Amino acid sequence: MRFDDDADLDTSEVSDVRGSRVPGGRVTVGGGVVGIVALVLGLFFGVGPEQLGLSSGDPAAEPSASSAERVQRSCLKGSDANSRDDCRTVAVVNNVQDYWRQEFDRAGETYTPARTVLFADRVSTACGAATSAVGPFYCPGDRRVYLDLGFFDELRTTYGAEGGPFAEAYVVAHEYGHHVQDQLGTLDRARDGRQGTDSASVKVELQADCYAGVWAHHATTTRDESGHLLVTELTEADIRDGLDAAAAVGDDRIQERFQGGVRPESWTHGSSAQREQWFTTGFRTGDASRCDTFR
Repeated sequence: MRFDDDADLDTSEVSDVRGSRVPGGRVTVGGGVVGIVALVLGLFFGVGPEQLGLSSGDPAAEPSASSAERVQRSCLKGSDANSRDDCRTVAVVNNVQDYWRQEFDRAGETYTPARTVLFADRVSTACGAATSAVGPFYCPGDRRVYLDLGFFDELRTTYGAEGGPFAEAYVVAHEYGHHVQDQLGTLDRARDGRQGTDSASVKVELQADCYAGVWAHHATTTRDESGHLLVTELTEADIRDGLDAAAAVGDDRIQERFQGGVRPESWTHGSSAQREQWFTTGFRTGDASRCDTFR
């Protein structure tokens, strides 16, 4: 995955609070076994961490401003995205939101941008406080995506994914799929607390995978507000890395790895095969209307 070296990045879409202190509340998720269980339950979950029973404290707390703000100072051009992980996240966020903004426009609707918050270790959100163990998540309470970049190392070392720039982009695009669902009213379907292969939670997650694939289909043809192409290259190898990442976080594979057996009745995200299938559906068709996982 490559970006135009000379393209401008819009850092206003990403807040960098790494190294800042979390105001308010007590974060109840720890490391070790507790952290692993939280991650198994919460990985790529479409709602805030409080619905997993992982947080306490002030639900309206905002992340404090980082004194470093490395993203705002350092991620200015596509060349930065080609050389730095955090800047690549900015570029992906920009491109994903440019695509959905244009897609909503074509449908006569208005897309409301969502900011991504980069944090380290723990963060306080409108959905409650959480640690990195929850994994990347979207909080509908403040319409933000929360991401600890250290997760991408765990995706490889703990979950066995190949990794790579597009595997990371898939994660970001999946979370923005939840933001799209939030705006369309679909995300509410996942809040009934049910689990299992036919649960609304699984269907919402698979649809977010499909939306990530739809974006990938259009990534190299989506222009920013200045009319420039930001993503210049997306190869078959990149797509394989994305599919590999999707498979690595399938419920069946996670359960087999950490629980020694597969329990479909407790699924919340879908199997590895299903996650690959729906990402592929979105990527091959490039059509969000083909992402109806609720049929």
